[in-house]
Amino acid sequence: MPNSNLTEAKRAKNDEFYTQYADIEKEINAYLEYDPNVFRGKTILLPCDDPEWSNFTKYFAQKFEPLGLKKLISTSYAAESKTYKGVYQPTLFEMSAPYYDKVKTVQNGKIFTLTRDKTGDHKVNVDDLEWQYLKGDGDFRSDEIKALRDEADIIITNPPFSLFREFLAWIVEARKQFVIIGNKNCVTYKEVFPLFMENKMWSGRTEWSGGLWFETKDPSDVDKVIDGVNMKNVSSVWFTNIDHGRRHQPLALMTMADNLKYSKHKEIQGKKAYDRYDNYDAIEVPFTDSIPSDYDGVMGVPLSFLDKYSPDQFEIVGITKTWFGAAAKTYPPQIQVGSNGQKTNVTKLNDGATLKLDTPPSGQTYYMIGNKYYTQLYARVLIKHKKAAK
Repeated sequence: MPNSNLTEAKRAKNDEFYTQYADIEKEINAYLEYDPNVFRGKTILLPCDDPEWSNFTKYFAQKFEPLGLKKLISTSYAAESKTYKGVYQPTLFEMSAPYYDKVKTVQNGKIFTLTRDKTGDHKVNVDDLEWQYLKGDGDFRSDEIKALRDEADIIITNPPFSLFREFLAWIVEARKQFVIIGNKNCVTYKEVFPLFMENKMWSGRTEWSGGLWFETKDPSDVDKVIDGVNMKNVSSVWFTNIDHGRRHQPLALMTMADNLKYSKHKEIQGKKAYDRYDNYDAIEVPFTDSIPSDYDGVMGVPLSFLDKYSPDQFEIVGITKTWFGAAAKTYPPQIQVGSNGQKTNVTKLNDGATLKLDTPPSGQTYYMIGNKYYTQLYARVLIKHKKAAK
């Protein structure tokens, strides 16, 4: 399962996941369709990369002239500094360079730059990349890479999963535009959700369903072999602060009455009303396509709503997991009854949106306070319709 894959990656700190060229092209095309000049005259930095293998470097080097780039910079971590210690072998490309160094190849990162027609063929493309060893190991937190960050206009990469919070803060600190990959659940982080709420960060163009497939260099961490390449599926999506057209496409929605009558979801169809949270004044909307078009109050929707969120249609007012932007009722200690009937004293109901139950559910975890029964839902984004968009 994708979520377990991500957990395994974090536990093992295997950050060696390589993004597919087609996924990069699909995502970047969305920004170009919305604004053909979005990258023109810009310096793009690809940090935490592996330029000799990376499809990010390959894509932007090949598209240097069509995109109208001013400069492309790509940096890598030193082999000794990577969290996953596989068998390292320098490429023939590196070893054939006159300044190849047996020590630096494992201790230093590399920097690739592209600005000019080096080969004299009157084109600027991947053949014109120039490289050298970095002074340090290529860690994005170093002063050396920070200086490159400050020089760049846009930062694009698949950062290490284990360092996502730090990496995002590193970008935000410098107030740069970005297109990066992260796991879906990171939107619940206290360092991340406020950026969504304040429209300083949003979902990229690529749909959230299915996650993303990456090439992995770890032979013990493979989900599928595609055309001889070891691939891993991870619950990851694109995040950005660059505009694209999908972000301004409103959802086509039914009224509350029509949802209750015609919804394709058994959790909605035939009910008398939408469930309401016991600890916050909002209704539970378990599916994005079940958002009622005519409800003026606050609604709790799945995280996957952010995939289709349009700031022209909705306002984000908070999130239930950390209750950022919202104040929920506090419960006294509870008894958690597991699906196997095991009872534990907990305070988990304060960690998210809660529904009150008439009877205890069968085969599911639930909570008891006295003779009252409750269930807790996964993290919900709290939203309202924008009145002008109704």
